Amino acid sequence: MLCGVAWADGRADLNAALARLQGQSALKAQVESKTWRKEGEGKDAQEDSGQASVAVEGGASGLQVLYGKDLLAKVEAEQRAKVKDPKTKTPTGFALGEMTATELRSMVSAAGALSREIEEAEFSGEKIDSYKGKPARMLSFTLALDKVPEKDRKYVKKFEGGIDVWIAADGTPLASAFRLDLSGRAFVVVSFTQKIDETRQYGVSGDHLLLLRKESKSTSSGMGERVESRIVKTLQL
Repeated sequence: MLCGVAWADGRADLNAALARLQGQSALKAQVESKTWRKEGEGKDAQEDSGQASVAVEGGASGLQVLYGKDLLAKVEAEQRAKVKDPKTKTPTGFALGEMTATELRSMVSAAGALSREIEEAEFSGEKIDSYKGKPARMLSFTLALDKVPEKDRKYVKKFEGGIDVWIAADGTPLASAFRLDLSGRAFVVVSFTQKIDETRQYGVSGDHLLLLRKESKSTSSGMGERVESRIVKTLQL
């Protein structure tokens, strides 16, 4: 019974922190994305990588993104080169593809995204832990098959997923880890697998919960193809 009370307190503290860190005050930051992707195996494998950064301003009025002059010049040069040779790599444009409005919003105001994530999961426990050498509590959540699009669920044979969130004494998120591992078979002969591991480090500025660093690693296979990717996004005020 005491254990149940402790669990409830941890979730309550986390939810209270997320509620007060809604990011309404003005904030300026720089977000950088480093992206790598490999498709295929052996000598036929194709690799792409890139790096780009943008300035963002968030607050009660919404989110504004500033693409610097040098960045736009690089994108323009890459597009011109690709017109001459369709096989030309476009590393800056490739990295910018990961800088969607949703992604940038989650970096400067992370409370909403984390709140939605844990709402869709089932609470499975809390324990005393540490983060970067300091005392913390770790809350664990289990993901359900609902994370898979409804039309694809019937093909899934194995599904495991979860979220761990490390919180400070007052419930403020310090870090989180997301994991997803699934496999299945469609149309008898087509097997597929997907694995995603994501780590996140948070910080606070005013009433903003910031996503200071997010590293995503994923592998997937199916139809004889294999794809690997690694994306690292960082934020600096």
